[in-house]
Amino acid sequence: MYRRSLLSMPKTIGREEVRRLAAAGAQIVDVLPPEEYAHAHIAGAMSLPLKELTPELVRARLDPNRPVVVYCYDPT
Repeated sequence: MYRRSLLSMPKTIGREEVRRLAAAGAQIVDVLPPEEYAHAHIAGAMSLPLKELTPELVRARLDPNRPVVVYCYDPT
């Protein structure tokens, strides 16, 4: 099984790829502020606001054996 290093560079993916990854068990992480997460977010996404993100929080909340999709709002 191929495993990406935590130090590998992220890449931009589209909605269909997010759906595919989520269906395959990926962890979906919304890094927007809590009030924006409360307004709208992807179903099943967990809120880990970027301004509160720490290595300890990541270790406590994310399963290191599952892929992670991180997203935020992009109006473009």
